[in-house]
Amino acid sequence: METLTKHKLNLREELGEATTDPPSTQADGARAQPPKLNVVLRQARPKHDQHPSMSENTPARERRFVARVVLPWTSRLATLVIALVAVLISIGAWGHYVMAPWTRDGRIRAQVASVAPLVSGQITEVKIADNQFVHKGDVLYVIDPFDFEVALRTNMASLKQRAADQQVKEAQSERRLHLSNLATTPEQQQTYKGNAIQAQAAFEAMQQQVAQAEINLNRTQVRSPVNGYVTNLLLRVGDYAHTGVTNVSIIDTDSYWLDGYFEETQMARVCVGNRAEAKLMGYSSPIVGHVATVTRGVSVSNAAAGAQGLPNVDPIYTWVRLAQRVPVRIEIDAVPPDMPLVSGMTATVTIRDDSDTDQLTWFDRFRAEVATSLSDVFNGPSAQPGCVPVITTEGRPTQSLPATQAQPSLTPEQINPGLIPGLNAKPQNVGLPASVGTGNRSEAKSPAIDHWAHGRR
Repeated sequence: METLTKHKLNLREELGEATTDPPSTQADGARAQPPKLNVVLRQARPKHDQHPSMSENTPARERRFVARVVLPWTSRLATLVIALVAVLISIGAWGHYVMAPWTRDGRIRAQVASVAPLVSGQITEVKIADNQFVHKGDVLYVIDPFDFEVALRTNMASLKQRAADQQVKEAQSERRLHLSNLATTPEQQQTYKGNAIQAQAAFEAMQQQVAQAEINLNRTQVRSPVNGYVTNLLLRVGDYAHTGVTNVSIIDTDSYWLDGYFEETQMARVCVGNRAEAKLMGYSSPIVGHVATVTRGVSVSNAAAGAQGLPNVDPIYTWVRLAQRVPVRIEIDAVPPDMPLVSGMTATVTIRDDSDTDQLTWFDRFRAEVATSLSDVFNGPSAQPGCVPVITTEGRPTQSLPATQAQPSLTPEQINPGLIPGLNAKPQNVGLPASVGTGNRSEAKSPAIDHWAHGRR
């Protein structure tokens, strides 16, 4: 800078001296010294003196350009990106928490078999413990069988009596039918035939009583109707069991299912057959299942009649409405190992439609989710056709207990063999069994009675 200033001062002094000379002298001097002036001018503007000033002005210009142009557009672009991200997060949160079919209100359910005795009596033996697993048909407890054995033996003795009476009257009727009109009359034949029919009817009625006594004796052993766990057992030896009063509860392990209570705003995406995942509280691995049915009715409090039979309508807030929850039944397909299922446990249930998304990339799935969320926000959820079909009993297994059936009845000839060997033959020795029942029985004198009694044990 000092060099430049000195050159400028020298130039000004020379120019000033030139102006004081006469015009002729100036012209001669100009013609005489043109190279010297050019040299001075070249020395007044050296290139190496201008370069530092230009290099010092370039960063300032760049800073001014950045401050005036780049920074405003950068802040605007950042604001736009943040707003776009916020919108996407809001749409995703809306779709996940409001429209997506998932709920924390899920419960594990199971059928409970309420076991009640079919006969009354004192309990003499209990063969189960609380929380014990039992199989279908296992004996749970035993009722004192003495009274029922006595009833069976009494009815069997009466049955033998009715069988003998029927045999005798049937033989008398047969004899009268083979006699001539000189030895008998039609009236006597009708009378003996009627007696034989009455004896047959009394015998059949006693057969039914014996069958009932036998079934009652078998019912003193109360058995489990399902496979499952005995729960909340309060039964003990010595208690009196009343007919039809439940005293044992068994959780059916073959009947576990999940109930998910979804909000009605989510039901458009719940379809029968969709894959479902349920996470229990305290377990990380999910239970896998599928949607089986959707409940078609929920109780409405406004439908109940109030005082004087008038409608009982609950008041509501105009701008606040609570979505009703609809139960969805989910059949369990797979349970993680070592995870015990307990009826009543809480689960977080999520419905997933994996029918078409398995073959899509993550970008396509993301784009589909965003498009679906936007459609739900602006147009509302749309129902899928055939999503909840009509459920019928066709193709479903029927659950039933084996029906109680009486043993085949014996004929009078099997009960009393040898009593009427023929119309003209003498009867053979026929005796009553010493003891008949399911307890300690002695050998019966009649082979038919012995076979009849042992066949019903």
